[in-house]
Amino acid sequence: MRIHRSRAAALAGVVGFVLALTGCGGAGSGGTGTPTASGTPAASGTASATATATATAAGPSGTGDPAGAAGPTPTGPDGKGQATGGADATTEDAYAYTHPCSARNLTVKVTSPQGFPTTVRVVTVTNNGASTCGLDFHPAVGFSAKGSPLGIQATPPEGLGGAPAHPVRPGATTYAAVDLNPSGGGGPVADEINILADPGHMPNADGVSLPLATTGTVAKPRVGLYHFTARDSFDTL
Repeated sequence: MRIHRSRAAALAGVVGFVLALTGCGGAGSGGTGTPTASGTPAASGTASATATATATAAGPSGTGDPAGAAGPTPTGPDGKGQATGGADATTEDAYAYTHPCSARNLTVKVTSPQGFPTTVRVVTVTNNGASTCGLDFHPAVGFSAKGSPLGIQATPPEGLGGAPAHPVRPGATTYAAVDLNPSGGGGPVADEINILADPGHMPNADGVSLPLATTGTVAKPRVGLYHFTARDSFDTL
C-alpha cells in the first residue's frame, strides 16, 4: 500500500533546520528528544554515525538493503517483512495516524548501499519503541561541508496525497533514498548529511547530522518516500 501526503508547509522550514543543526555542532544535544544514529564499521563504503553530543563517524557496511534491526522485521504498509505481536491496537498501522514517532525512540543512519548509483545514499529510520508510530512520508534532508550548511535541500516527489502518516511498527526499519546529484551536474561537495526524520511533527532540534563516508557533489538533490525496502524508496525518486 503506497501512502503519500503533501508536506509543503513542513519543507518550508528545512533551511532553518539545516542551519540549526550546524549551529549545534551536528547531531543535537543527545537529550531524551534526540534520535540516535549508530553503526558498526565494516569494509565497503557505507556510512553511519552516533548522534550523541558529538556525531561519531562509523565505517561502511556495503549492504544492498541495510538491516536496521536484529530479528524479524514487522510488516509495514507495503506488505514487506514478517508480522509480529498480537492483537494489541498500538502495534497496528492505524495507531500511527494519531501517534507521531518520538525522536527518542528512533535510530537514524545513512548508508551508501551496493547496487545503487554512486550518487545515491539511503537514510534508515528504526522504531525502537513498543508501539507503532507515524512519520511524515519522507525526511527533510540538507547537506553541509566542513561544518557549514550548503543551503541545498533535497526535493521530494510532487503530487503527494493519501493516508495521514507512514506507519512504522515496533522494531521495524523504514528507508528513504537520497540522490545527491541526479543529473550529474556540477556543484559543491558535501561531507555531511542533515536529516530530520519527521519534519511534519518534530522540531529542528530533533534532527541529526551524519558524516558521509564517501563525499559527493550536490546538485538538485532528491529524496524518495519512506518505504520498507531501499529499492522501493529509490523507485520513487
